[in-house]
Amino acid sequence: MKSITINGSTRKSLGKKSTKELRKQDMVPCVLYGEDEPIHFTAKEIDFSKLIYTPNAHKVKIILEKKELDAILQDIQFHPLSDKILHIDFYQLNEKKEVSMEIPVKTEGSAPGVLISGGVLILNQRRLKVKALPKNLPDFIKVDISNLELGDKFYSSDLKTENYEFLHPDNMVVCQVKVARTSLKEIEETEAEVSEEVAEDSTEEKKDSDEVKEETPSKE
Repeated sequence: MKSITINGSTRKSLGKKSTKELRKQDMVPCVLYGEDEPIHFTAKEIDFSKLIYTPNAHKVKIILEKKELDAILQDIQFHPLSDKILHIDFYQLNEKKEVSMEIPVKTEGSAPGVLISGGVLILNQRRLKVKALPKNLPDFIKVDISNLELGDKFYSSDLKTENYEFLHPDNMVVCQVKVARTSLKEIEETEAEVSEEVAEDSTEEKKDSDEVKEETPSKE
């Protein structure tokens, strides 16, 4: 997995007042959890753009006072109005310990159900959570859709590998080929028309039956 470097500075003072001053200077308060005691540090907000505003997954190399620490992004908080980064949590990696992380899904190939049958490919899961040793974390999860016909589904169980474990049920749908909306709409409209015709025919039959009953003389 590719890595992004973040240059940080250890925080000497904590608290709301200190945090507020840091944010005014476009600095982001961060915490690194994992091996020992949590490490509080700050980094420039602009340095996080390649890590946050991207669909790809990355490891993070945090440099603090010439010390390099490998980590992954664990949690991030944004301001509800301005979308400025308020706080970031990182988790320190240990090459001997497994870690869980969300990995983006990328499709590969062309589905016959789309090319030939006119269906639409629906990507139900854009990210999947996996558990693995840091060295086995993938940049993305490849889904080969070259065999998907109309109505076929690709399940998480189809992606099993020895390198990492999926933290999802085996029957979770990752992607599928469905009938195009236009075709589906036409089917629904046709079904509605048929239902109306059946209802009209039923009404006419009942009306004719009632007229026959009225015309038939009573045996009394």
